[in-house]
Amino acid sequence: MNCCDFANPEDSADDWALFQQLCAGAIDRYSLEKRYVRKDGIQFWGRLNVSLWRNADGGTPLVFAFVEDITDRKLSEFALASVSRRLIEAQERERIRISRELHDDIGQRLAMLTSGLQQLKEDPFEARGRIAELQKQTAQIADDIQSLSHELHSSKLQVLGLAVATKSFCQEFETQQKVEIDFRSDALPTALPLDISLGFFRVLQEALRNAAKHSGVRHFEVRLWGTSGEIQLTVSDSGLGFETEAAKTSRGLGLISMEERLKMLNGTFFIESRPQHGTTIHARAPFS
Repeated sequence: MNCCDFANPEDSADDWALFQQLCAGAIDRYSLEKRYVRKDGIQFWGRLNVSLWRNADGGTPLVFAFVEDITDRKLSEFALASVSRRLIEAQERERIRISRELHDDIGQRLAMLTSGLQQLKEDPFEARGRIAELQKQTAQIADDIQSLSHELHSSKLQVLGLAVATKSFCQEFETQQKVEIDFRSDALPTALPLDISLGFFRVLQEALRNAAKHSGVRHFEVRLWGTSGEIQLTVSDSGLGFETEAAKTSRGLGLISMEERLKMLNGTFFIESRPQHGTTIHARAPFS
């Protein structure tokens, strides 16, 4: 530690308490992580190591202390904690969304179906005319539950690969949301690591949900392709668009979840958008 460096006062209380124990003979060494400030005002993190050496003849003991600069490690820990926190928040928002779909949509439709069956029980003469209608409602509920199940976990992704799973999801999304999706895939490797396939699949899901909810249009383009050592995905619309800087601080667009997924794949994620000029989501990640 430079002689002109000094410890941050907020971190000095523990140091002093341990030093008192050292001098009293309760401990013979200690270490702790503290913030230090250089003479130029720059703050850094250091690991302070202090030990006591006693002379065999009973003379005055000597205190040895040195500081190891651990700034890079601490910054990495803070960054990892931030990523983990943001990803957990995104996961919780996704759970809330699914819970609302189950309660507000599926739950209410099942309640109406139950009511219809009860009416048939009370008035059997109406059964012939209403059975077909109730069968149709049941089939629609079953289809929507299956679609929601695919969002949570796509068996096609593991069995048939990313290209087939994404195309299938786009077709299901078209039917469910009453939209049109122009999907194309090209030169995509058949054997991709599952973490890459799952990451891109989740980004596609989130991007299409955002587009359907916020763009104001019903036509979207999805492009998925492979190049030498890289997978790329774009999801585009010609809708309302938005200010990208403002969107980064918004919790409503699910952008954090997509960005963090690409970071975990050592990939990149960015958005092209302007008000009234549409939006394009870009995702890319390396693979070997």
